Amino acid sequence: MRRLLCLLALLPGLVQHAAAQQAPPQGDDKKLPTYLTQKFGLAKEKAAQISQAVTTAAAKYSLPPAVLLAIISVESRFHEKAHGGNNATGLMQVVPSAHRNLLRNVKDLTDPDVNIDVGSSILYGYKRAAGGDLDAAMKNYGGSKAYAEKIRTRAAEFSRVLDSASATPAGGAPGDDAAPNFSDAFSANIAASDVAAAQGASASSASSSSTSAQATTAASGTDPLAVRSYSRSRER
Repeated sequence: MRRLLCLLALLPGLVQHAAAQQAPPQGDDKKLPTYLTQKFGLAKEKAAQISQAVTTAAAKYSLPPAVLLAIISVESRFHEKAHGGNNATGLMQVVPSAHRNLLRNVKDLTDPDVNIDVGSSILYGYKRAAGGDLDAAMKNYGGSKAYAEKIRTRAAEFSRVLDSASATPAGGAPGDDAAPNFSDAFSANIAASDVAAAQGASASSASSSSTSAQATTAASGTDPLAVRSYSRSRER
């Protein structure tokens, strides 16, 4: 009985400790949205939405978030309603005519969540078709080596923001779940496990069918050769 009473007395403290262990670091998730607001003039809510969409797409397609952010900055400067040549639309300037199979159930390609998912899926298709070469994927996405170099330069800037956000969580000590450093994200010889994981995700996604826009926009079912045949030529 005495032991039971002791456990009951300690229970509130144990619950609080467990909650503290599971809670995300305070303040870190605001660094990127704050940067987007200050650098590109985004409203706080929109900056937070885009940050979350990039984080989700990066994890879904095994892509560096810094690269996705760099592509958005070059393609649209974070203007979600942007339109370019060949009817390129939205944050990542997706060309509808080149990717009809990804957009069958998409009602609004200017929606940041949808556009980032579709654009990321296209980049993933290029990367997969190139055997995991992210440099080649970026070149195919924009149509030139100069474009890939521009993305590399911008991505380095975003990578610093992401690294600083993950380096010092609440308490001042590096977190176990800190984001990786993306300085080597452009290597043509990416880890075989990364390729296998991405291909596994592709097979899993391709085997499922859904009427939702997000499921429809999953690039995993995209034919890499069809994706690779897509090309654009527009001024940046």
